[in-house]
Amino acid sequence: MGGKNKQRTKGNVRPSSSGRAAEVLTREGGVIPGFVGFDSSVTSELSYVPAVHGAEEIDNLVDADFRLVLRKLSKRDVVTRLKAVQDFGSMCQERDAEEVKGVLPYWPRIYCKISVDHDRRIREATQQAFEQLVLKVRRSLAPFLKSLMGHWILSQCDTYTPAASAACQAFQAAFSATKQPEALSFCKDEILNVLQDILLKETADTLSDPQSVTEEERESKYVRMVTSSMLGVKRLLSLLAQNDRAALEQRLTHLVDSGKFWKYSKHKTPQVRGAFFEMVCALCEFTPGLVQAEAARVCPAVLLSIDDTDPVVVPPVWEALLHVVSTIPDCWTHVNAKKGFLPKLWALLKEGGKGMAKALHPNLMPLLSKLPQQVTDPILDFYTTFFASAIQGVSSERAATSPSESAVIVASVVECLRYCILQHAEEEEDQKRIRAMLISQQLLPLLEKALGNPSLQNGPLFLLVTEMLVSWEKRAGLHSEAEANDSREVFQGLLADFWEGLGLLFVRYADNEEADPQALEGIATLLQVMRYPERVKRKHVQKKKSVKICFSKPEDHEKTGVEGDDVEKPVHTVVELVNEKACGSPQTQHFEDVVCQLAQLCLVHVNEKKSERHLVFLSLLLRSFHTPAVFSTLVELDENIKRDEANVKNPAMQFLLEQVVVWLAEKGRRDTEHLVEMVFSSLYCCSWQETTRILNHITTMDLQGGVVLQIIQRACADPESLKSCRDWLKGSVLGEHLLGLTEELCKVGHSSPSTASSTSNHSWTLISLVLSQHQNNEPLIGEVYMEKILEKLHATLSETKSLSDAGNMEPLITFICDVASTFFSSVQDCLLLLSAEELLLTVFQLTAQDQTHTHLSDSLLDKLRKVCVAGVQSLVQHPEYEVKEGGFLHSAALWVTNQLLTVSMDIKSLQVLVVAVQSLVETVMSVCDQDSPLLVQFFTQLMPTQAEWTKIRQALPPQWVKTPLLSSRHRGVCENPTIDMWKFKVSARLPAHLCACALLGRVAHTVEFIHRDQKEAKGPSHLPDLKYTVSELLYALQWCKEVEYSPTIVSAYHSLLTDWGLSEGLHSQVPMKDLLETLYSRSLEDGGLWSLTLENYIHTNNLAATHSATVRKLYGSADSLFPVSQSKLSTLQVLCPTMTKEDRETLVALATAGIINWQENDSENTRISRHTQMDILDLNQRNTHFGLCVTGVYGCLAVLLCCLKANTQVEEEIMQAILATVMEWRNSKEDWFLFGSDLSNTTVEQLNLAVEMMRFLSWLVTHCPTVLGGSQWDFLLCSMLAWLETASYNVCSQWNPWVQLFVCENAALIVKLNQFFTSPSPDEVEKLPSELAGEWTDFFVEGIYNLLLPLPIAITDAFTEPDDPVFPLAVLQSVGVALTYVPVQHLKQNSLPPRFIVDQNTNLPEPLQTLLNTFCPLLLFKARPLQITVYHLLEKIMPQLPECDGEGDNSKSDDDRDEPSLSPPASLMAILSTCEELCDSILAGVQVGEFAVVQPLSVEYSCILGYLLAWKLLLTFFKSSPSHLRAHYAQYLKRSCSLNKLLLHLFKLMPESPVYPGQVAETKETKTFFTESLSLAVDKSESVEWELPHLACSVYYSTVQDLPAMVRLWWNSQEKRVSAAVEKFTIKYVSPVLSAQEISSVHSSTQMFDSMTVKARSAAREVIATYSVDDIFIELVIQLPQNYPIGSIAVESGRRVGVAVQQWRNWMLQLSTYLTHQNGSIMEGLALWKNNVDKRFEGIEDCMICFSVIHGSNYSLPKKACRTCKKKFHSACLYKWFTSSNKSTCPLCRETFF
Repeated sequence: MGGKNKQRTKGNVRPSSSGRAAEVLTREGGVIPGFVGFDSSVTSELSYVPAVHGAEEIDNLVDADFRLVLRKLSKRDVVTRLKAVQDFGSMCQERDAEEVKGVLPYWPRIYCKISVDHDRRIREATQQAFEQLVLKVRRSLAPFLKSLMGHWILSQCDTYTPAASAACQAFQAAFSATKQPEALSFCKDEILNVLQDILLKETADTLSDPQSVTEEERESKYVRMVTSSMLGVKRLLSLLAQNDRAALEQRLTHLVDSGKFWKYSKHKTPQVRGAFFEMVCALCEFTPGLVQAEAARVCPAVLLSIDDTDPVVVPPVWEALLHVVSTIPDCWTHVNAKKGFLPKLWALLKEGGKGMAKALHPNLMPLLSKLPQQVTDPILDFYTTFFASAIQGVSSERAATSPSESAVIVASVVECLRYCILQHAEEEEDQKRIRAMLISQQLLPLLEKALGNPSLQNGPLFLLVTEMLVSWEKRAGLHSEAEANDSREVFQGLLADFWEGLGLLFVRYADNEEADPQALEGIATLLQVMRYPERVKRKHVQKKKSVKICFSKPEDHEKTGVEGDDVEKPVHTVVELVNEKACGSPQTQHFEDVVCQLAQLCLVHVNEKKSERHLVFLSLLLRSFHTPAVFSTLVELDENIKRDEANVKNPAMQFLLEQVVVWLAEKGRRDTEHLVEMVFSSLYCCSWQETTRILNHITTMDLQGGVVLQIIQRACADPESLKSCRDWLKGSVLGEHLLGLTEELCKVGHSSPSTASSTSNHSWTLISLVLSQHQNNEPLIGEVYMEKILEKLHATLSETKSLSDAGNMEPLITFICDVASTFFSSVQDCLLLLSAEELLLTVFQLTAQDQTHTHLSDSLLDKLRKVCVAGVQSLVQHPEYEVKEGGFLHSAALWVTNQLLTVSMDIKSLQVLVVAVQSLVETVMSVCDQDSPLLVQFFTQLMPTQAEWTKIRQALPPQWVKTPLLSSRHRGVCENPTIDMWKFKVSARLPAHLCACALLGRVAHTVEFIHRDQKEAKGPSHLPDLKYTVSELLYALQWCKEVEYSPTIVSAYHSLLTDWGLSEGLHSQVPMKDLLETLYSRSLEDGGLWSLTLENYIHTNNLAATHSATVRKLYGSADSLFPVSQSKLSTLQVLCPTMTKEDRETLVALATAGIINWQENDSENTRISRHTQMDILDLNQRNTHFGLCVTGVYGCLAVLLCCLKANTQVEEEIMQAILATVMEWRNSKEDWFLFGSDLSNTTVEQLNLAVEMMRFLSWLVTHCPTVLGGSQWDFLLCSMLAWLETASYNVCSQWNPWVQLFVCENAALIVKLNQFFTSPSPDEVEKLPSELAGEWTDFFVEGIYNLLLPLPIAITDAFTEPDDPVFPLAVLQSVGVALTYVPVQHLKQNSLPPRFIVDQNTNLPEPLQTLLNTFCPLLLFKARPLQITVYHLLEKIMPQLPECDGEGDNSKSDDDRDEPSLSPPASLMAILSTCEELCDSILAGVQVGEFAVVQPLSVEYSCILGYLLAWKLLLTFFKSSPSHLRAHYAQYLKRSCSLNKLLLHLFKLMPESPVYPGQVAETKETKTFFTESLSLAVDKSESVEWELPHLACSVYYSTVQDLPAMVRLWWNSQEKRVSAAVEKFTIKYVSPVLSAQEISSVHSSTQMFDSMTVKARSAAREVIATYSVDDIFIELVIQLPQNYPIGSIAVESGRRVGVAVQQWRNWMLQLSTYLTHQNGSIMEGLALWKNNVDKRFEGIEDCMICFSVIHGSNYSLPKKACRTCKKKFHSACLYKWFTSSNKSTCPLCRETFF
């Protein structure tokens, strides 16, 4: 059909051809016939899922989705089938019952197929889906049960457990427990048919298709189904009712008759064999008649398979074995037990069940009970072999490595032994022999084996033997007469024999000098288990966690039945009786006799042979047997002791005093633990008084430190011992001993740290134990002694604070830490002791100080911190604790505050202190309730008082005023400033104010952070008076900002605050209104930095816009700020921008009135000289005394300017009135103007007034120049010039910030005037006085720049150190801005003092040379504003310099010399070479292509900036010079290699991605440093960090633009790595910009050529030159390369007419040469080439060396002629010819060239 490979549409239900055939059949016959392979006999089951639309009567019930899913179930792909089954299950769950019922007819066949699928996931999913189907259809399933049930049972026995479990679940969902037998009975024949077919008929190849399934999969499916079938038979029989089983017997006979069935017992697969034996068990259980009939086959199959030790097979085999021997009475007649069965059993037992003991051994006793006499005869030999084999199994490899296996074997052996003895408990001789053999040859050797084997000792053997002995004693009547029976004598004899044998065994091991310690320990363990079996039982019970334990009564009811289930089980009691005999232990006298015998034996060996191992053994014995009888035996043994019997009644006490204490006192004894144990064993038999007496005696003995520790540890081990030792523990003997020990330890720690031996270790452990161990909330020892010990530890720790080398005391402090830590963390209420609080304070102080002070190691500090945390937690947890005087928190807060205020700290010390306090606060908060007052009390104690705050605030260095003063943000005054005051001492210590702010801020932040976590909401802080702390923190931050984060310690401090989240202040924690009011009141009171803090707060939080009403409420009305004091002025300056228009107008009115009425204010004070007042009044008095005229006028003028700056509208008349007043002062108060004054003697107030006048005049020039008439302009300009003169006379006073401000404002006035006169608006020009512009240009400009130009030099001469805090950088900046307006003419004719350098080769006129010599060195001065100023000045004159060099290198005679070279200006080259060396050393470690990051404004920055600026000037000079001179200069640069170095430096300074800052990502339109022009502003620009990279890019661009040939030459000479990096960078960033510029310059060129036209194609990067003269026509195409300009420019031929080929090639070559080797633009190259061609047409011959008329680099004509052939050559060409050929002959005629 051709559609085989077409893609099928998903969900396609269009019938295929076979479907159509089915449809036709349906129409004709009405019924679909049964096809081959489909069973059509059962009408209820349809044999396939129809896909035909036509068969409606069959198909109308099947939903389309169901149909699709059911068809997918028959696909080959596993994943498809799995998905389909899962979908089917979910659909059954989701769809209606009716829809699901429609599927039922097709389900059985599909289920029978997929329930036995190869893939186990599909089988599991099938059962889960079936469950959903069952739940949905319920009873509707009934008609299809018979066809389903066979495979359903099969699935319930699936070997994949999840699938079987799911099938069972589905079965339970379908039928309740009562209905299941009925359902199975209904289908039993069908089920058995399915199972029998699989077992008897099917093979691996019939169950799966051999063509599509691999052999391995076929085999595994077959095995699985056979296994499931046999288990299915078992399940069927177990679920059927008894009468149904009988009915099935006939069918089962058919199965059992088959030979194939019996072969399964020997099948190669363990699963099958296991299932076979399980089925045999079921047959024995449910159809015994059938089994008995087949006994001949069953018995050999089962009985001879016991050697099958596969883990899957063993349990069913042994179960089958027990069933067979029970069900078939004559089973042994069908096998030969002696030859077939027993040898296999012995082999199995000897090998310990081959690792299957857990499954095998529990069946041994039931088997024994069922073995007939014919099998066991002769019985003695049988038992001997049986037990010998079983005991041998204990030593087998598997049992030795697995304790659980070993335990099962041992339990089985003892169980069988008990059973055999009970079976043979008669008086007859042969039974006696059996009993004797079992005890002497089996039981005792087993116990002996256990003595040397720890794993057997730890197993159940000893316990089982003990239980067996107790059961014998009961039978012997030892426990109670009632329990005794007829065989009492037998069991009494049995016990006597056992104990006799055991006693001999023990003595054999113990009575030996070299006794094996392990064997002795084994003996002790056995006796201990016999003594206290319950302890062992409890231990075993605890091990088995999953086992449910039933505690039975102590009585042990024996059962003597022979059935396996009736054999007695061990009884579990969990009553541990320590001091009484356990009711489960043996009661016989033999037991105690054996113990006494052993104890005596040990004592003999200890006393006579000093045997340590016997001493340990004795200790172990006494631990279990501390009875008077045993102690009596021990005391009687020593005859020396007998005479003291009268004195000491208690044998235990006597044994202790005379023996144990002696042993303890022996010197050199290391291990005393067993002796301590012996002491306590003896104390069990002593009274409290005796106990106290003995322990006091031991304490006073000079024993090793470890003994007392061991005694206390042992006493605390159980409540009973602790109770008996209480008097001793609380007593004075132990207390004094411990106190002495503590003092001794502390002395040892001081004297020699190396002696921290094990002894002191024991002692420290002992101290730690007695301090930390509490019983019932009482200290272990007397409270008095506890206090004393703590005081001693505290005293020792306190000493370390004062020691300089506390490092030596490290071991001692470590021990104290450990003790304190244990004490704090384990003792409740421990810190209510005063000594404990003092100890904790000392620990806290050690953690809060820097290691350089305490000399403690990191690990020790860490320990101390943990101790501190534990202590604080313990302290604060107490409900009654409060911060009271003398307490820990109070003392800690006082100490911290004292540290802050009195100790000068560095960053590290502050950090350590803050971290310690923060940890303390966090600990308190972690324990405390949220509403606890502790934290508030602690914080209150931490805060300095207002007086302390003021004191430390005033101690802050005053240098902060400089920055805001010079930036006009603040109008400040200062009392008699001196130069030393401004020289900021670079201290390594922080001011106290900063430290206090950091600590309190961090604490407040921590508290807020934790509370926010707990409450998850922001709210007002819990801490009191936080607004004061926050305002001080804001003040400190403002101080840091104003000193510009220098020196380094301030910047480090600010970084610390940023890390702690304090860099924004904590204003979010305080209500805005409160904080604003606080800051305002401080500002109004103190002014200064508080005003700036207020301004910053208003600005940062944008309060002017959001809370203008709140801000206005602060001052109420503008009148309240008058009269103006200094602090009010500062506040007013801050608030002015936020004020309303009306308020500002009020202020202007008040200020204007104050200025105009100045004389009234002055009259009353004219008598007092100003200087006298200065001496008398302090700053605040002067500010408030408004009568002082200078202050009053200054204040009014300042207020006026603040309002003007805030754009307040003022009428022109008022401005004129004010100006008139100022001009009036010029006449009456000339000293206010400071003209010609010595500024070093001038007060700050006078300077401030002059500054305000300058600002006022500047404002007039900028905002209302039309107000000014002729006289006003004269006043203004003359004042400006006079002030400038004053400034130039007072250079040395410029250390003073107010003098700097004076000069800066004057320079600003000059800038404003320059700007005004440079570009006045036409309206203003009309209103200006007519002669003003001329006067400005002719007189004032010259006057200004004659004074201004020498000023930078004067400043740098007076202040040589640019890093000096008093260096007037701001002045240089302002003067620099003013100097940028200097006219070029003035520079050329400057009046600078002449400055010349010896031997300097120059063609420049004197003024220019002086200018260069004066300013070039300043390019290297470390002050950026000066460097940029110098650059701008020199850039103006650079284009004027080349013309002074005239025709170039005339110094050389016109002979055979190299190409002429000419140096650029010498002073510039000198500075360049100096910079070059500096840059070499700075950039030495950086590779080409890497980006060297330079710290802005550092020394390196200045060097590199000077270097790049010098090059920028040189390139400007180069660009301005004509072509022929350019060649000379280029030659000079080539020789000096300066350019090569520059290029290498540039590729270290240009960033790898020179993207202009502030852009998101790189795109085609991205701005780069090459596309954006560089503005070098004198006043510090914002982007100073990008200035150097941008400048480097700018220099590189200029270099490749102006010196392309030299750059090309350099690039070709570089190594591959460098050249590749250069090319990549140039192609990406430079070439596109430069190419576009070259092309556009051709477009926009105004240069006109005769006979040549030039066009450009920007898209193709081509320039086309067309040259035509007479009948000659040439067209040349110049192609710019992609890597222009470092790649060579290609010259291609266009059209040509009337030119010979050779000539054409020459010209192309010439143009290519010019473009490649000339340092200029394409237009310049073309002009040169045209010139060359013109000369050729003029008749000048080519030079026959370079074949060009004009020389390619120096543009000369051929002048050197050969005398012989008369040909002319270029000088440079000839020089090359001679040097390269080493001959001086003519290149053409070869004659000697003269």
